[in-house]
Amino acid sequence: MRWSDRSRRVVIVGAGLGGTATAVRLLRFAREPLQVVLVERRPEQRSAGVAYHPAGNPWHHVFNIQAGRMSMFREDVDDFVAWANTSADRTGWPPEWRDVTFTESGPAPRRIYAGYLADRLAEAASESAEGVTLTEVDGEVVDVAAGVDDVRVVVENFALPQGSSPRDDASSVTVRADHLVIATGLEQRALPFAAEVLDHPSFVRQPYSAAGVERVQRVRPDAVVAIIGTLLTGYDSAALLLRRGHTGKIHMISRSGLTIRTYPPDHRHRVLDLPAPRLRGDYEGPGRLVQRVKDEWERACAVVAEDYPDVPPVVVTERVAKSWEPHLPELLERVPTADLRALLDDYGSALATLRVSAVAYTTEVVDGAMAGDGQITVTTGKVSQIEDTGNGPLRLTVSTSDSTRTIEADLVISNFGREPDYERVGSALWANLLGNDLAVRHRRTGRGVEVDGSGVLLGPSGAPSGPISAVGGPREGDEIVRHGRIGAFAFNLAAIKNHSVGVAADVVRRLESGYDDQACDVAADFGAAAREAFARSVSLDVRRMAARRRRDR
Repeated sequence: MRWSDRSRRVVIVGAGLGGTATAVRLLRFAREPLQVVLVERRPEQRSAGVAYHPAGNPWHHVFNIQAGRMSMFREDVDDFVAWANTSADRTGWPPEWRDVTFTESGPAPRRIYAGYLADRLAEAASESAEGVTLTEVDGEVVDVAAGVDDVRVVVENFALPQGSSPRDDASSVTVRADHLVIATGLEQRALPFAAEVLDHPSFVRQPYSAAGVERVQRVRPDAVVAIIGTLLTGYDSAALLLRRGHTGKIHMISRSGLTIRTYPPDHRHRVLDLPAPRLRGDYEGPGRLVQRVKDEWERACAVVAEDYPDVPPVVVTERVAKSWEPHLPELLERVPTADLRALLDDYGSALATLRVSAVAYTTEVVDGAMAGDGQITVTTGKVSQIEDTGNGPLRLTVSTSDSTRTIEADLVISNFGREPDYERVGSALWANLLGNDLAVRHRRTGRGVEVDGSGVLLGPSGAPSGPISAVGGPREGDEIVRHGRIGAFAFNLAAIKNHSVGVAADVVRRLESGYDDQACDVAADFGAAAREAFARSVSLDVRRMAARRRRDR
């Protein structure tokens, strides 16, 4: 590969799901020469990220949703299941999965998704137009300088494939790019309550790391284990223990005490045509708003039960939540910023449990251990301190509004995860982006950063900061207020699919010569025949961009 600045270049920061999906779209969309540079600071997580890399996801970790919803392409919803059944390399798979025929509504191991993403990326690169290339780079992007038409990207520990580099002595390289896409995933939250035990051998801070998985798997079968978190990540940890034959007591702890529900065996996701919630009118404070939402929620659930009797009761709330999304932006616009942030904090977990469930493969083993006076105890409260007892176990202090209790555990697994406030994250890149006014914390929600409708970063003035776009987690706040997607649905697979298509299309429009920003103005003066021809032209271009094979484009 020749490393030069002669052709257009897009640098993507992060080679997890968001970065890989955006790279695939760019490679398929571009018609003029373009170099797509995909930078990943953790080589073992390339084409996987934290969520899917094999070292941090044992075979017991399955997708929380059905395998049929894991395609990275909205236009080909069966793609992942087809790949898993016909193309996946099953060498080394355990007997439990080796001969499985995956189905739309069934489970699938999370770790195999890395192979799927890598295969689709390689396919997109091999089928790209002439002069459109992919370069995968190891290194950490730590700083950015933006101009009007390009950016300078500082990459530490820069290494090209096979360990080559632009200069033999280069460890920090500045790369010029015509556009930068930031797909850094979710940011990790600091844990002040665990500051004294972060390096303790009985404390697992990163349960989706190779070291974290190894520590969980070698705990004594009769050990007392405390898991901080009672939703999906907590279930992963508990299920891993139970499937390995753990017999000791397991405490699952969270402020909400909420747990997840189980999808029906034949569950299919649908959007129902339900009456709009009656939530207009003057804003009368958070208490009154919550009550009005609850009243309308109960009304909507009753409508589903009456008009759609085939919908299983366990997913009625999911159907209502999905139907409400188009109506939420107007409602949220009337809520003062301070109240909106407080409501999101107070009801985030409850909204998550209403909107998403998990497959029975995970929930049944955990829920069974919770039943009656079972092996798993769910404790509601805030973990305010974790300290070393001095003789092996760790002591957790769990506080509620009116009580405090302590729990001693031989192993503590912290699923207390992401940091939504980007002014608090530990990333050098985000610290520099915010410090240099290339990004600003999302004003209304305090979650993620400000972007425009295409995902371009906005500065303090509200104007674009330069040719810099974001995909995934950084757009959480914008997804909430712009599209009404609450909780994890602001940055989940569905959102990332949308982001990858939108950002890639916007980048191609900006960089290629065949696009003109004045086209909409010209189209407004078309006659009927011209409008019909124009619509067909657009339709054909959309079909071209969706085609996987170069010959089909």
